[in-house]
Amino acid sequence: MHNRISNILNDVTNILLPISCFGCNARLYRGEVILCTACRHQLPLTEYTFNEENAVDRIFYGRINIKKANSFLFFTDVGIVKNLIHFLKYRNQEKIGEFLGDWHGQILKEHGHLKDIDYVIPVPLHRKKLKKRGYNQVDLFAKRIAHHIDSNYADDILVKTANTKTQTKKNRLGRWYDNRSLYELKNTAILKNKNILLVDDVITTGATMEICARTFQEIEGISLYITSMAFVPKA
Repeated sequence: MHNRISNILNDVTNILLPISCFGCNARLYRGEVILCTACRHQLPLTEYTFNEENAVDRIFYGRINIKKANSFLFFTDVGIVKNLIHFLKYRNQEKIGEFLGDWHGQILKEHGHLKDIDYVIPVPLHRKKLKKRGYNQVDLFAKRIAHHIDSNYADDILVKTANTKTQTKKNRLGRWYDNRSLYELKNTAILKNKNILLVDDVITTGATMEICARTFQEIEGISLYITSMAFVPKA
């Protein structure tokens, strides 16, 4: 009886204050979260695994020493994925990260290729940007992945030291990297001989992940894996 009343109240609330799909702006119905059923089915999943070679792997060939790379969705200039990332980063819709992290995490768990990850680490924001936005858009995504693959979530190991936009042209990143470190590690002793999964929102050129990964390269016995919410495929 209590559940029935609760469902009725939820339906009334949705009529008075409709919750819209972040993909098409249609009203969500009972059981739908973040996306309507139609938009959920239209999401361009990469279906990449951590077993076979894929296009994300190839971004990093010859650049950094990683074990394997992966991404959940394809990102395009228009469409549902762009809407989701935009609302997540700029419209205070942090729950989108949780929604995508649960979905991606469940898939990774089913595939079983990441069962030995010791730490899941999100790409951090600089403290000034974090204060302005109020949250790191990658945190909940990474945290839910860690939950599903039974790993430790750690957002205090990798720290961003310079308040600059890192997802830019490679030459600008090169200048920053030559002059100072964009990222630093805290408590590196616990990372010795560990398997690390680095997590970001969107991989475009791979420049951000490359610099993050380089901060780990001096740690003995470390193995790095990479994943993201989405990546921009080359034309």
